[in-house]
Amino acid sequence: MSPTTTTSDEAATSVGLRTVQRTLMRADQELDVRALYVGGVSHFGAAEGGGTGQAGAGSEDSGGKKSKDVETTEVAQGIQGFGRITDAGHAVAEPTKRLTFGTYFNAFPASYWRRWTEFSSVHLSVTLSGQGNLIIYRSTAKGHVVRAESARVDSAEPVHLEFELPLAPFIDGGWYWFDIEADERELALEEATWAFETDRQAHGRLSIGITTFNRPDFCAAQLVNLGESPEVLDLLDEVIVVDQGNQRVSDHPDFARASEKLGDKLKLVEQANLGGSGGFSRAMSEAVSRGSSDYVLLLDDDVVCELHGIERAVTFADLARQPVLVGGQMFSLYDRSVMHAFGESLAPWRWFWGPAPATKHGQDFSRRTLRSTKWLHRRIDVDYNGWWMCLVPTKVIREIGLSLPMFIKWDDAEFGLRARAAGYPTVTLPGSAVWHVPWTEKDDTLDWQAYFHERNRLVTGLLHSPYERGGRLALESLENHAKRMVSMQYSTGEVILLALEDVLAGPERMHRDMSFRLKEVRELREHFTDGRVEKDLSAFPAPRMKKPPKRGRDTGVAQSKLSVLKKAATGLVRQTRKPRELSRQHPEGLVPHVDQRWWRLAQMDSAVVSAADGTSASWYQRDPQLFADQMRRSAVLHRRLLQEWPALSRRYRESLGDLTSPETWKQTFEGLDDAVGPGTLQGGRVGD
Repeated sequence: MSPTTTTSDEAATSVGLRTVQRTLMRADQELDVRALYVGGVSHFGAAEGGGTGQAGAGSEDSGGKKSKDVETTEVAQGIQGFGRITDAGHAVAEPTKRLTFGTYFNAFPASYWRRWTEFSSVHLSVTLSGQGNLIIYRSTAKGHVVRAESARVDSAEPVHLEFELPLAPFIDGGWYWFDIEADERELALEEATWAFETDRQAHGRLSIGITTFNRPDFCAAQLVNLGESPEVLDLLDEVIVVDQGNQRVSDHPDFARASEKLGDKLKLVEQANLGGSGGFSRAMSEAVSRGSSDYVLLLDDDVVCELHGIERAVTFADLARQPVLVGGQMFSLYDRSVMHAFGESLAPWRWFWGPAPATKHGQDFSRRTLRSTKWLHRRIDVDYNGWWMCLVPTKVIREIGLSLPMFIKWDDAEFGLRARAAGYPTVTLPGSAVWHVPWTEKDDTLDWQAYFHERNRLVTGLLHSPYERGGRLALESLENHAKRMVSMQYSTGEVILLALEDVLAGPERMHRDMSFRLKEVRELREHFTDGRVEKDLSAFPAPRMKKPPKRGRDTGVAQSKLSVLKKAATGLVRQTRKPRELSRQHPEGLVPHVDQRWWRLAQMDSAVVSAADGTSASWYQRDPQLFADQMRRSAVLHRRLLQEWPALSRRYRESLGDLTSPETWKQTFEGLDDAVGPGTLQGGRVGD
């Protein structure tokens, strides 16, 4: 379709067009995130790894040989030498150079709009000045690139171009994007928007719920950013901060600034620690009680948000054909061009979360661009979205209730599954994202959090597993506990058994445990050597062994699955033997967290093992008596779990409505408020 061309003075706003995505260009972007917004194009050539197929596989190069698919080669880490971003927010391609907006934040995720809305085409408006070409591309679900439209510009004055682009080819996947290519003079992109013609022009109203615990720096900075965003403020009813720590965000120097900018849209609730599920349930409850918001956006306190992503999420929810939860994707806060979560799913037989099918964790856009990464072009359907960023319609909350009282872990997954069962799917929307501390920097399966992992995984399985006895879930739980035993992680093993006992006791205790179980679990771990931590390795005796490893073997090396099985067998046998005497006076080695594989630790009688975050370490010591006792109890509890699964599942499902009801949660909140005292600040002022 040929574009219509007018000068910017003549351009008029099309009646019924609603903008859903603006092209983002900022002069102050740091180079490590520039690849997510704009890239330089150096040449057309052979694609690494097979490319994306612009010219088709098997085309002949100048030498007559068969070449790989041909594509543009993009400069991922910056645009120096290809163009620049001006202080006015214009992207300028240098003479004879090309810039691409086929990037994470600026490509248009057409397949998601095709799947979840009723629109048949999208309207692209572009304002350019200078001399050169605009080239519009689309991709297929296979990652092949198709040239869709193009237009030439030769004008010192701004020229407005408009295109109506079909959505029909995007049933399984694909994106739209465009490049700008300068001729002998510069070509500047001043503005570009993607829009739909619709009679639904009004934005839904938004409450933002942030749960925070002892991260006042992060939380205060996030509030300031929200208060300085006109796009967010236009949508915003209220920002509800649920502060559950003893380092209050209200005491941070930047809180006054945030309070001034947000005014009466800021509400601070201070309560005792109920974890993420308690904090987010409080935020949802407050927003629903107020009654004016269409959506609640749940945000972690330790995220940096691309604020335009909030507007995109709200707009997508407004225009979806049915009520949907809209999730944001997660980039690493430390390595900011790396995406850790494109989409999340649950494997039903194992009942464990992981990347959605056909996706990968750890996509680095500074190394592989959107255009050259084939799997990114498939539309991904998810089971849920993490609550680092998730938009929930208040209609859904009123119908299905608040979070389960899980404290932490699995609350977001369970809520997403419950919403889907009620007819409200989750859409993880590309182009809407936050930067968050990645889980690769944590290991929350070893400390007190192991209790909540175990209990909440089992409870979620009892509620939602499609299999009569949870598929492989009980067996995996047994295997996991056995691995902790051969790894000398007795404190973790003990809290796993406590979680099993609590699950078997039934759902009635879950709200009670919100207030008390964390303290009890921490106290329990202190009775075990692996549950006590030191900040400095010098606090431990120097490693020493009476005899060196046989033939100098490295117990940490396993070349194959057979090798792992052999180590597992020998590790199990040695659990019945008396530990080497010297291992009680000296650890047999220092084991970095990255190397603490269970089959390696199973070969040792003691070891100092560092924590995932690199701040502390613990001394693991093998204890045959503890091993035998916990293994016996584990077998009994897991046998009970399988035997009682059908009846237990019915109990949890029958109690679900009460556990998640606002009335039950209100009783929990009121009990805490009585202990903490009046704790609501509104607009920076104390209120009731």
